[in-house]
Amino acid sequence: MPTHSPWVDDPEGYGRVSRILHWGMALLLVWQLLSAVVRAVAEHSPLDAFFWSTHVGTGFTIAWLAILRGAWGLANLRRRPATEGPALLRKAAALGHIALYGLLILVPALGILRAFGKGRDLTIYGHQVFAPVTPGPNAALGSFAGEVHEFLGWTLFALIAGHIAMALWHGFVRRDGTFGSMTRGPAARHLAARV
Repeated sequence: MPTHSPWVDDPEGYGRVSRILHWGMALLLVWQLLSAVVRAVAEHSPLDAFFWSTHVGTGFTIAWLAILRGAWGLANLRRRPATEGPALLRKAAALGHIALYGLLILVPALGILRAFGKGRDLTIYGHQVFAPVTPGPNAALGSFAGEVHEFLGWTLFALIAGHIAMALWHGFVRRDGTFGSMTRGPAARHLAARV
């Protein structure tokens, strides 16, 4: 019988809240990647119109979930599973996670700055944040923010690919329970210890 809540993190694995936030954000990021890829290869197509219509709202949601997830992680910091592996790998994992969280917040913020600088409408969840203005208040800033938004967006997806590769390495090469602690929670570490 567990003596802790299954909702909070535990040294043996991540609790339900951490896992729901992680996998919910993963689904949103897959959707966001699809919208960016479709925009890159089929701009102005009906498929692009469908996906791109969700891009801003999805990005906004991802940013707020990253903030929520970061706060939840800090609140659970002393209870979370220890990072496995050599010191250099643990430091790289910590820096990688900081970069991921930073980009999850920065990339959408740059998208908002681009829209504002270029004088574009910004509507999130059907609520207008600001109306279009011609000419934009600062078109040069908007263009710069747009270029950085795009570059860092693709950088974010590259970091996510690295994150996935390392998770699979932990799960199928090292078999240390790290992968299972985010898929099955605390019970996964006990299973890995018996294998």
